[in-house]
Amino acid sequence: MNSTALITGASSGLGAEFAAQLAAQGRDVILVARSGDRLAALAERLTAEHGVRAHVLVQDLAEPDAARRIADGLTARGLSVDLLVNNAGFGTCGRFEEISGARDHDQLMVNVVALVDLTHELLPGMLERGRGAVVNVASNAAFQPAPYFAVYGAAKAFVLNFGLALRQEYRRRGIRVLTLCPGPVETAFFDTIGTRRAAVTGSMTTAEPVVRAALRALERDRGYVSPGLGNALAAHLTPRRPRTLVAAIAERVTRKVLAPSAVSSTSPEHAA
Repeated sequence: MNSTALITGASSGLGAEFAAQLAAQGRDVILVARSGDRLAALAERLTAEHGVRAHVLVQDLAEPDAARRIADGLTARGLSVDLLVNNAGFGTCGRFEEISGARDHDQLMVNVVALVDLTHELLPGMLERGRGAVVNVASNAAFQPAPYFAVYGAAKAFVLNFGLALRQEYRRRGIRVLTLCPGPVETAFFDTIGTRRAAVTGSMTTAEPVVRAALRALERDRGYVSPGLGNALAAHLTPRRPRTLVAAIAERVTRKVLAPSAVSSTSPEHAA
């Protein structure tokens, strides 16, 4: 019986790349996102290129009952999931008081609530079958506070700690859990967030090597992976104590996301 992977945020970027590489492995795929037309085109291409079954589920993960609707759709089609890739997510950046509260609420619904809810829906079936895996996409922002990305960084820290905790709970029960913590990746993320200055490290990679590294780490039963030497060093070598000092250092890096006028207007006692 073929293994089946469900990928959220599959219409572009890392999600579409996960779908492509998993289909190339011979896995059937279930593609979830809001963009039905793009999902349908991707499903058609993956079936033609790899001979797998590619299913489409159109769902906005910001909706409170998103995971339940996805689970109902799977039941209606008689589908079970062996690999869940919680990839969907987006970010906001800038001064916290200037960011829409509704936008940050939707961000948490997609990046945190839907991720947890969908894991709740699908992990019990994996346990019953005695096999399965979950990949949660976090970020290198998960390893320290992220001023001007306050909600995004905190959400990704949740994803990282959630994934590591689940891994310990289920690693002896046939379930692998990996958290992927990439640095900036050339995707539509930066179109959604509204500025390419959000790539605060100044360097980007593409989706293909990031997904390849994630699937290799999953095969090796790693707890988390930060693809790329610079990202790995940042993840492992950045001091974690005292936390206020780490936050202050992080602010010097992340402030570049602000418009130049906003940075220059910073009061002298807080300027670099």
